[in-house]
Amino acid sequence: MSSCRFYEAEFPEPDEVVMVKIASINDIGAYVLLEEYNNIQGMITVADLSRRRIRSVQKLVRVGKNEAVVTLRVDKEKGYIDLSKRQASPEDVRKCEEKFKRSRAVHSIITHVAKKLDCEAEDLYKRFGWPLYKRYGHAYDAFTKAITDYDEVFGEYNLEPELKKELMTGITRRLAPQNSKLRADFEITCYNFQGVEAIRKALKAAEAVSTTETELQVRLIAPPEYVITATSVNKERDIKLMEDALAAADRVIREEGGLLKVTMRPKAVSELEEKELQAAMDLAERSNAQVAGDDDDSDQDGDLE
Repeated sequence: MSSCRFYEAEFPEPDEVVMVKIASINDIGAYVLLEEYNNIQGMITVADLSRRRIRSVQKLVRVGKNEAVVTLRVDKEKGYIDLSKRQASPEDVRKCEEKFKRSRAVHSIITHVAKKLDCEAEDLYKRFGWPLYKRYGHAYDAFTKAITDYDEVFGEYNLEPELKKELMTGITRRLAPQNSKLRADFEITCYNFQGVEAIRKALKAAEAVSTTETELQVRLIAPPEYVITATSVNKERDIKLMEDALAAADRVIREEGGLLKVTMRPKAVSELEEKELQAAMDLAERSNAQVAGDDDDSDQDGDLE
């Protein structure tokens, strides 16, 4: 990547949690590089590597590995930075890893654009990158917003057409939400007099959980097997939505004296699994077509119309 820091500040502040890469190890500790701050060097002494007694530094850290650490002291004149791994809590580590991942994505886009346009990455950071960190809390959030509202994010910066093109190409390619195919399998039965209608009612209840963002589809595999599918840009949210849909169907069918059994919890599925599902449904459809005398009264199908 282009030689440039991620943030406007040239050095981290004391108590700031930063991501470092272990550069070398010796008897007194580990020398590290702070990628977020243009790979300036820092030091983690043996005493600050772990709360436990240390028998071997090499067993605690490895050259080339990234570590989340707490900034202890910064001498900006001499460029000395003292860091501590032992003071970084699990929550500190989690937040630092997430911030670093987002910052690195922004940095990758900006440095790529700088290379394409033969300009300095720092100039782009000064022009809009660092201001967006201040305005949005993190430039990553600004970049993702720009996918749907460019003028709101970048309008005030009056970017040249070529810069706008390269920047939005990079943002869209790297940060645009990726669709996930979600699926849950279940069996539903009801042997009461109104069993077919009870099943139909339960399936409708499941589909009714759909939102404006995510449409849930309930389809028949082969009685009594059904599947809920959805295309999602927010996997965690919509897996919960599918769980709610299963719960809704379960409540309805139980009230009608039937039973619902989940055979596969909601999850993201691969293209291969999608093809296998379609093949199973096609096979069931062909088998049903070969059976003479099928009628609506005997077919507990997935037609919700």
